Amino acid sequence: MKATDPRVTFAELQQWPDDGRRYELYDGEVIVVPSPFLRHQRVAMHIEEILLEYERAQGGVSALAPLDIVLSEHNVVQPDVVYFKPERRHLLEDWDANRIPPDLAVEVLSRSTEARDRGRKMQLLARFQVPNTGLSTRRKTRSRFMCSAIMTTCSSARTTKLRTSTRRACRDLRLPPLVFSLNS
Repeated sequence: MKATDPRVTFAELQQWPDDGRRYELYDGEVIVVPSPFLRHQRVAMHIEEILLEYERAQGGVSALAPLDIVLSEHNVVQPDVVYFKPERRHLLEDWDANRIPPDLAVEVLSRSTEARDRGRKMQLLARFQVPNTGLSTRRKTRSRFMCSAIMTTCSSARTTKLRTSTRRACRDLRLPPLVFSLNS
């Protein structure tokens, strides 16, 4: 009798019918990723705008989810925003899943996914040597973005400005100060 592996692979996941859901794999365990809310999407878009500006100036490529990042056959994630350095651009597949870890992976935290994003997903990204990870949160009028845990927060009643320290920002990417505002 042959033992079967209960873990799901990326190849198996690709054979599933398209049901409109987003899936991630954590060591072969299938996780359904809920649709994001409007605020979540707007924060991700602001971060993407900053990275697009950086991309135009420095090269490389950034992208918004959904985009499968296949870390291994049993580990597939869809970070909210990713960036790949210019020297790794040629490794990316424009019409297929990407099988290289990004140089930067950003998660915009939501109540429904915060525990997993802070825990399992960050651990998985570290295990597969993603050099820079970021978490962005939004709580009432206070926002913060942490890129490799190095962001500072400024907030006011109506607008929140997010900026990094020039010396410490995303050490491997050498990003300039990141600044954007979210109107309440």
